[in-house]
Amino acid sequence: MENHLIVEDWGLIVYAEAWQRQEELFNQRLVSKAGQDADALDHIILCEHPHVYTLGRSGKAANMLMTDEQLKRIGASYYHIDRGGDITYHGPGQLVCYPILDLERYHLGLKEYIWLIEESVIRVCASYGIETGRLEKATGVWLDAHGPKARKICAIGVRSSRYVTMHGLALNVNTDLRYFGYINPCGFIDKGVTSLAKELGCEVPMEEVKKLLSGQIVSLLNNNYKICRLSQLNS
Repeated sequence: MENHLIVEDWGLIVYAEAWQRQEELFNQRLVSKAGQDADALDHIILCEHPHVYTLGRSGKAANMLMTDEQLKRIGASYYHIDRGGDITYHGPGQLVCYPILDLERYHLGLKEYIWLIEESVIRVCASYGIETGRLEKATGVWLDAHGPKARKICAIGVRSSRYVTMHGLALNVNTDLRYFGYINPCGFIDKGVTSLAKELGCEVPMEEVKKLLSGQIVSLLNNNYKICRLSQLNS
């Protein structure tokens, strides 16, 4: 499967442009799937965004705590979008990853896929000596998930159609966490947010994190494909 997975780095890109480019790749992938194109490419997009807030289709507008005028003052934009989840923030120093792929190619359902991308982030954090985990009914990756200091380091929100995915995850690397103070992140009012830099006490090289994260996602996808393929051959 390695030859069908392309990792692209879009650098710092305005959210609206990234969303449009995602939609184009997503629609192309749906068309290629309908045509049963076995050579169709899947994409893993890496990028950062200027300050922006996005509200998922099931989110509550009340979790945005600022007016349009206040958003202008802090140089942030705001979009109501078609992914799952509530409100979140994207900005410089945060690694955003948009996998656009056919889950059926990798023998994954949507729940298994979300588990896989959470696992990729958990492994990246572990490589820096940071222990993270999951919180039931709260998609994403957390520190002290079940303790009094629960704080989220990675938000996840996905859209899928016919098992083709778009949107994805946002991992706080060197993120300015003050911007989360203008929202109820992911709808929570009793939990915090954190970043690799905050936990480690120093800035973390973004290029290094990009390589680690994309490598983990590619590895987990390909391993799942191989395991399921062997199971089919042996059945």
